[in-house]
Amino acid sequence: MTAVPTVAGFFDPATHTVSYIVSDPVTRRAAVIDPVLDFTPNNARTATRSADALLAHLAQHELQLDWILDTHAHADHLSAAQYLRGKTGAQVAIGAGITTIQRTFGTLFGLDDLAFDGSQFDRLVGEGDTLPLGSLTIEVLHTPGHTPACVSFRIGDALFVGDTLFMPDYGTARCDFPGGSAATLYASIRKLLALPGETRIFVGHDYLPAGRSEIAWETSVAEQRRANVHIHEGVSEADFVAMRQARDATLDAPQLILPSLQVNIRAGQLPPAEANGTRYLKLPLDAI
Repeated sequence: MTAVPTVAGFFDPATHTVSYIVSDPVTRRAAVIDPVLDFTPNNARTATRSADALLAHLAQHELQLDWILDTHAHADHLSAAQYLRGKTGAQVAIGAGITTIQRTFGTLFGLDDLAFDGSQFDRLVGEGDTLPLGSLTIEVLHTPGHTPACVSFRIGDALFVGDTLFMPDYGTARCDFPGGSAATLYASIRKLLALPGETRIFVGHDYLPAGRSEIAWETSVAEQRRANVHIHEGVSEADFVAMRQARDATLDAPQLILPSLQVNIRAGQLPPAEANGTRYLKLPLDAI
């Protein structure tokens, strides 16, 4: 019999991100997936409202946080992994491909203080790896395509896919970031949709497409197979790649891509302060 973890979703309207607390109802051990550090771009102010809501939920339900999991190095929001680690002592894990992302963007931003070896994280994980969560097990699936380092986390009957899939009426993730590939994303999604149809899927964002009045973040493998507007059953790889490449060519860079990546490749740690005591983020001109 497949285990059924308790899942609570937290939607951040500023970045359309959904963060999750997943817990074992037996032992009350928990994991946080894709936490958000609030960031206001017009004055470069950080805040912890979103992360504090996660901590409040953990306290209210008497949950012990064991893991902070990022599905990838996000380009649309800053990760609150470091803040939560400092508050709880939980370990931070991310896909082992983060070293490729660190090398790409650490070089772009000239981050001389950053080691490109993933050592900023407690655990680097890959296909087939497992992590304990009380009486449950976190299974890691490598699901590249949106980025080369994306992973999904399967916990009992629940699957956390990050930006690989969105709700069926919105489709799939863009693939035009460095190392991204529409053909690779197609294969990753087909791997996920080969899981049992009753598997619950929890997506990383919702953008409220036309025709729907409420934000949503839970779907299923069966629903995605039947109704995903980009990659339902019957869509060939060639058709998907052509659609995805044409669509990606029309998209602007995410608003927070430059601050997000500088922080997220450090496991959510802000850059070190300079001699005047102030931390700075860089804006590489004409580079992306």
